[in-house]
Amino acid sequence: MPKKKGKGTVFPAAVITVSDKGSKGEREDTSGPALKKFLEERGFGVARYEIVPDEIDAICGILRECSSECSLIVTTGGTGVSPRDVTPDATRQVIETEIPGFGEHMRAVSIRKTPHGIISRALAGTVGQTLIINVPGSKKGALECLEAVFPAIPHTLELIAGRVQDCAEEISKHGEV
Repeated sequence: MPKKKGKGTVFPAAVITVSDKGSKGEREDTSGPALKKFLEERGFGVARYEIVPDEIDAICGILRECSSECSLIVTTGGTGVSPRDVTPDATRQVIETEIPGFGEHMRAVSIRKTPHGIISRALAGTVGQTLIINVPGSKKGALECLEAVFPAIPHTLELIAGRVQDCAEEISKHGEV
């Protein structure tokens, strides 16, 4: 899935906004485009950008579809505790391995900004050679959370792609994780 480009590796990414109103065109999506820009500014090729409703089947479907073509999928929205917030539930149905540290770190960062950060169910995990990360639906929260975990993303992608022969050497390239 990763492609060589010059000296570095380009990982194709997808940004998925989960929003009932956004999927119906009733609300402008601001977090999805902001995440897309964030990733592109850091060298990711964003191959897919989609808006889906807060429905488990729709979320599972797009995650499975994108995981066959992307190394990184970032979802935004549906990570809270309202009845329609089902993104983490859908993600758990798709991933093979959950990576608790991502969600724990995102919550720790969020709690420093707002007491409501404690109710976030943001998580991350892998399916095949794809890393899926759920971030909050607000533009501010989505960017803060992705920025918080971003230093660990390149190494995680290299690991799940089977490209790391010497973990200590790879960590020295990307910094401590």
